[in-house]
Amino acid sequence: MSNHAASAAVRAEPDTGAEGGAVTEASGSEAPPKRQARTTLTRRLADVVCLPESRINAFERAVTSDLLVEMLAAADLAERVRAARRISILSEPPWSLVRLLIVDAPEAARCLIEDCEALSDADLHYCVKHGEEAHHLLLAARKDLPPLIAESLVESGGPAVIEILLKNMRARLSQPAIEAVAALSQAHTHLIPLLLKRSELRPSSAYVVFWWANAECRRIILTRFAVNREIMQDMASDVFAMMAKEKWQDPLARKALQFIERRQRNREAVAKSPYDSLEAAIAEAAKTGMTRTLAEEIAYMAGLKPATGAKLMRDAGGEGLAVMCKATGLSRKALRALWKALRRPMRDEDGKTHPDLANVLVTYDIMATDRAQTVLRYWNWSLSSALTHAMLRAIASGVDVDYESLSVPERAAMLAFAQDLKS
Repeated sequence: MSNHAASAAVRAEPDTGAEGGAVTEASGSEAPPKRQARTTLTRRLADVVCLPESRINAFERAVTSDLLVEMLAAADLAERVRAARRISILSEPPWSLVRLLIVDAPEAARCLIEDCEALSDADLHYCVKHGEEAHHLLLAARKDLPPLIAESLVESGGPAVIEILLKNMRARLSQPAIEAVAALSQAHTHLIPLLLKRSELRPSSAYVVFWWANAECRRIILTRFAVNREIMQDMASDVFAMMAKEKWQDPLARKALQFIERRQRNREAVAKSPYDSLEAAIAEAAKTGMTRTLAEEIAYMAGLKPATGAKLMRDAGGEGLAVMCKATGLSRKALRALWKALRRPMRDEDGKTHPDLANVLVTYDIMATDRAQTVLRYWNWSLSSALTHAMLRAIASGVDVDYESLSVPERAAMLAFAQDLKS
């Protein structure tokens, strides 16, 4: 039985004690019991609990609070709110009272959740575990909310709770919480603009959210998180020669260096291709239409795995194509040709450049080549290298995967490809 229900049940019972529990004989019905003594006692007990340490020791306060808990469980809401206000200012509020009132009716719980600075993480976690959505909404707005409590709220709360949590700039979000919100934003896209304002958001999550974000949010992601790799390139400048001496036999180091290196196009793939260049392959696709063979050829020459290339070409918004073209040194003309090859609209009804193409061209213009390469390399690293055949089968068949055991790129691949493989 909830605190509220228990309180109502107790209040419904007639007072049959020696004092104050009379029955009105004239009317033949019970008169409302007078509980002035109970109310007064409840208030006095609350006064005792709130005495300063110079007046009451810890043991006396604990015993008094235990008695007060029983009295408050049978008190009306006004008394519980009054008690909650009193104990919210204590530096060490009795835990038994906190546990009672923090999951009480929102009017009482609010006093503690919003105003009591002395609540422990254990108290807040108790509220998450045993409270209802109204309590979670109050918690999400609490000042200086600890990371672990925020993480628990993300796991337990719905979109309304998470929205308030994201708006609370004094709450501290852990990376697991950020990743969980990023995954949830796929179904609740209104959370994306709020997520992008969080300082805790990292490129790994932002690059995944990109795939289901709108055009405005995509532009924010590409301008804020498309970082350069100059420091990494300087640091690893001599490692390329070391790897060459080892004939590139270390797959882990090779994959990392592929992310760091300056050159985007795959020279070996270009040399083996039946087309003279990446531009020539795109021109052929624009002329005859994009085929699977041509798409894979373009991906290989662009230094991408076919899975990454397919993801970019299937992407509804098309900004990913702009990233690929800028990263590989392709011109705006080549981008238009690629757009045409994919049978996307070139003109609107008035004969002007179609808004979707115009948006993609703007994306192309605002990105620097090195930053575009960073984004493209990360996509290729996470969307292909981390996605094993076992994981592909698991996603396609709907088998649950232990998300916590996955690496960051594996999580990115899971989220980005899940819808594609199930559709």
